[in-house]
Amino acid sequence: MEAIVDTVVLVTISVLGAALARRFGLIAPLVLLVAGLALSFVPGVPTVHLEPELVLLGILPPLLYVAALRTSVPAFTDALRPILLLAVGLVVVSAFAVGAVVHLLLPEVPFAACLALGAVVAPPDAVSATAVARRVGLPRRVVTILDGESLLNDASALVLLRISVGALLGTAAGFWEIAGQVVLKGGGGLLIGLLAAIWAAWLHRRIEDPLLDDALSVLTPFVVVIVAEWLHTSSVVAVVVAGLYLGHRIPYLLSATSRLQMEAVWRLLTFLLEGVVFLLVGLQLRELVAGLETSPATTAAVTGAVFATVVVVRFAWMYPATYLARLVPRVRAREQRPAPAVPAVVAWAGMRGVVTLAAALTLTGYPSLPGELFVFVAFAVIVLTLLVHGTTLPWLSRRLGVVEDTSVQDALAEAGVQHAASRAALAALEQNADGAPPAVVERLRALTDSRANVAWERLGNQAQETPSAAYGRLRRKMIAAERHVFKVARNEGRIPEEVLTRAQRELDLEESYLTRSDDE
Repeated sequence: MEAIVDTVVLVTISVLGAALARRFGLIAPLVLLVAGLALSFVPGVPTVHLEPELVLLGILPPLLYVAALRTSVPAFTDALRPILLLAVGLVVVSAFAVGAVVHLLLPEVPFAACLALGAVVAPPDAVSATAVARRVGLPRRVVTILDGESLLNDASALVLLRISVGALLGTAAGFWEIAGQVVLKGGGGLLIGLLAAIWAAWLHRRIEDPLLDDALSVLTPFVVVIVAEWLHTSSVVAVVVAGLYLGHRIPYLLSATSRLQMEAVWRLLTFLLEGVVFLLVGLQLRELVAGLETSPATTAAVTGAVFATVVVVRFAWMYPATYLARLVPRVRAREQRPAPAVPAVVAWAGMRGVVTLAAALTLTGYPSLPGELFVFVAFAVIVLTLLVHGTTLPWLSRRLGVVEDTSVQDALAEAGVQHAASRAALAALEQNADGAPPAVVERLRALTDSRANVAWERLGNQAQETPSAAYGRLRRKMIAAERHVFKVARNEGRIPEEVLTRAQRELDLEESYLTRSDDE
């Protein structure tokens, strides 16, 4: 009962924090992190111990999976070179740089242990990077690079962490054996993710019930992780590959009802998971401070050095990685040379998150490793990067001009494609209209013309109400009147509850379409 109450309280606080963030235009992960930090010292608030297995196997997979589902595969493959440079190259360089700095400050600690800390703090977080980048309005390619980096860098960091711990325990192998293990884990994860995605796609094609589609989608990342861990491959790579494959094919696999319902299910799950995750990160502070045995001076020195190292190394990596590759003619011809401000913003977007804390918690229990200190340092890096970078990234991107308003380009592209789609729809109508009542054919033709007009109207004067906007405003008033009549009839016993439910669902679907048109 106590665990249930604690869970309900955590979810409630996360929902209230998210609502507060939306009310004042703040970034929800930062608000929840600060709330967790403050609550950790409130008397009576229970101590929360975050199990690393819960994060790595229970929370991270669905978050990575839904992020991969929403990632554009063409954009991802187009930006694969910078993504791999960040997700693999920068993670390795950051880990070794942090390991060297910590070993200089703590020479009594083996370098392998210091490297393990470096692997823990090296990868930026998927949730925080995406939340801040989209909120800021960064260019699409920058968002794609940050998304791709955060999807893949956890795998690099966790493999490097295992190698470091193996070296610390004296069980590390030689270079070629380690390289073989990396290839085996990464390749195995890719294969498992691909096979799982093909299997899930096969099932989705044969499922006609939207509820079963939702259940299969929610189960997929957990099944992938369980199989990947059982076969000792990279579960992170497996989940990401499965999500990318299925996300690219969802328009062909699911019915319209299944897609709408699945989107609602995943939005709710990610909303709750992300909120609880950042709240839990903040709630760790009291326990971490209580278990810290290192002197305050040493703790502050190591924390400051690690934070400075991850920031400086990311900046030092970004400019060569961005511009040296363009010395190659093929890369230069394919990719436009970005302004110097772009890599600066990407470098400043390196917020760490819950994966860093979960990985750090695995470092406790080794005699030759100051586990409590390293866990606190990892926690401090999370807090500092989220608060310092997360709060200043909007200002920095605006100050450097690295923002992109694609509303006009998007509306123009949509209008052009919608025009072609409307022509195809009218051709299909003409081919299949034999025997249909003329009034029905004319109604369908008018509906098609209306959809095409809505796309072109978005390019017009936004200060003046468009015909489609007027239609939506008036139709919503009509729907409200219809809904009221059905509710009164139910209350008076003239229709059963089932009739009201069916009628209300039809009205709700139409109103949701009107709301979507207004939002766009």
